[in-house]
Amino acid sequence: MRTPLHAAHVALGARMVEFAGWEMPIWYQGITHEHEAVRNRVGLFDVSHMGEFVLHGPDALPNLRRLLTNDAALLQDGQAQYSLLVNEDGGTVDDLLVYRMAEDVFLLVVNAANIGKDLAWLTAHLEGDVKLDDRSADTALVALQGPLAPAVLARLTPLSVWTLPYYGFQRGDVAGTQALVSRTGYTGEDGFEIMVAAEEASELWSRLLQAGAEHDLVPAGLGARDSLRIEASMPLYGHELDDATSALEAGLGFFVKLDKPHMLGMERLRREKEGALTRKLMGFELIERGVPRQGYAVLSDGAPVGVVTSGLLSPTLGRPIGMGYVAPDLASVGNELDVDVRGRPVRARLVRRPFYKRARPS
Repeated sequence: MRTPLHAAHVALGARMVEFAGWEMPIWYQGITHEHEAVRNRVGLFDVSHMGEFVLHGPDALPNLRRLLTNDAALLQDGQAQYSLLVNEDGGTVDDLLVYRMAEDVFLLVVNAANIGKDLAWLTAHLEGDVKLDDRSADTALVALQGPLAPAVLARLTPLSVWTLPYYGFQRGDVAGTQALVSRTGYTGEDGFEIMVAAEEASELWSRLLQAGAEHDLVPAGLGARDSLRIEASMPLYGHELDDATSALEAGLGFFVKLDKPHMLGMERLRREKEGALTRKLMGFELIERGVPRQGYAVLSDGAPVGVVTSGLLSPTLGRPIGMGYVAPDLASVGNELDVDVRGRPVRARLVRRPFYKRARPS
């Protein structure tokens, strides 16, 4: 499959790869170049492969409270929240964003690899007077990320982008088309995600590139998106999260609200909240030469005690970092373990997450 911006990526000379069934740009000028542009200036990502569902009806909110770990009842119109779609066993069907459009209308933005899975799961578990519309094919989404993102976007819209709160959103004109603009992202930087009708995507992309030229804006691909999110310790479904992994194991307890009337998986999550975790996601840095990768074993005294979920040589920090699951009794910050890097044990020190954090707007 191709996003509405495929031709634009090819024209820019992007290296295209298959990702979750989509043909997507992995990089244009290079992953490190694009990573550093986002950290220091501003970058533009095509994330139109993500899925968009609209849940509406009198029972929309009760269903979200039952099926998601966070509590959508805390949202006001114009607010979004991060949440996890939970199964009966407390595992994670997907992680997603929930936008409250109106009292009984919610927008869900889900991972590209899970669009069909999430649609089937939600359809099978919705109860009462509620409808679910899949808007994925009709919607394009781009992410403008970096400290100069507000300056770029302000050139194209009358919306109050400078004062828009983190996880707030507005709807209005952007570059001559109607858009939903949220102060969200997947990079650890300030920035916005801009949603428009699919047929408007090419014009929006072009206008953003033009508006950002004086700030050295660069188009950025999935490679930089991944390196940026690892530094910010943001989970990626299929790496840190899957159907068997709970939000609490993944260190996402802040997004689990157990004071709701009912929620799928509540028994397991309550037990884990009370101390019954069997593994924890930790951050680590290698203190010897090597680069950690997903699937590498974590060792203690030569025996496997966990697994790496994500890792890289950090462009920002200049050292190898990663995330992985280990037993709770080994998960103390400062504890040293080994990572099996191609058959060679490499010393690693557990550290606090995130590895990188920039102050966000209030």
